[in-house]
Amino acid sequence: LFESIDDPAVAHALFNRAAAWLRARGRSEIMGPIDYSTNYTCGLLVHGFQHPPTILNSHNPPYYEQLIESDGFTKAMDLFAWWLVDPARAVQRLRRFASALKNRQLPTIRPANLQQVGEESRRLREIYNEAWENNWGYVPFTPEEFAYMTKELKPLVTPELVLIAEINGEAAGFLLCVPDINQALRHVPNGRLTTFGLPIGLLKLLYHKRRVTRVRLVALGVVPKFRRSGVAEMLVLRIIEHAMLQRGYAGEASLVLENNHLMNRFMAAIGAEKYKTYRIYRRPID
Repeated sequence: LFESIDDPAVAHALFNRAAAWLRARGRSEIMGPIDYSTNYTCGLLVHGFQHPPTILNSHNPPYYEQLIESDGFTKAMDLFAWWLVDPARAVQRLRRFASALKNRQLPTIRPANLQQVGEESRRLREIYNEAWENNWGYVPFTPEEFAYMTKELKPLVTPELVLIAEINGEAAGFLLCVPDINQALRHVPNGRLTTFGLPIGLLKLLYHKRRVTRVRLVALGVVPKFRRSGVAEMLVLRIIEHAMLQRGYAGEASLVLENNHLMNRFMAAIGAEKYKTYRIYRRPID
């Protein structure tokens, strides 16, 4: 990722050094900010600075946009974060949609079985790679990569935040939410878990973790053969009803590609607000 003081000369020197490194390896373009691939943290925040950062999303000073664009970078893709302004209103709209599907076979929605996390992780990876295959910037998850991510996220998630949809016993889609642990981290001075050898920061983190009131919808994927079958709508209805309304969570859905028109229309239709924009830039290497 990119970090710089507010000085065009400093940013220019960094970009030139990166370009030289890439040129020596036969590359013809710089693209970013991207942490490994679009499966991870990516994009420069260009709109929505008044809102606090959310877990696993980038946050940067506003002047970065000018530093990057003044060095010849142009937009490659924007990604949006949607805020669920009124979950109760969203549920009403989703229930009306569900009633219109009563003559169809609705998916079975179940929480992930974290006692069989290896098998569930394999199933989620297969859904993800099939559902995201035609998305801009898609890079398939390897088994090892997804296993590592599962291990890292497992301490954060609970079964009701990881939902799997099945139709006739066949995996049709999944939804993954994570608690916004950033709310708790703000209470840890300087991000330090220990002070003079004492776990003061850790104790504060554990205390405030129980009081987190926001979640981030990180992934919502439906395999192509089951799209337009109500799978995504039923997954979102379930997470809002059982996690957000019952437990008092607020939340966002991110990141959504700007050219994912179906998902963006869906979020707008349930009353969500597009409240942050992240940008990935590109620049040819001279």
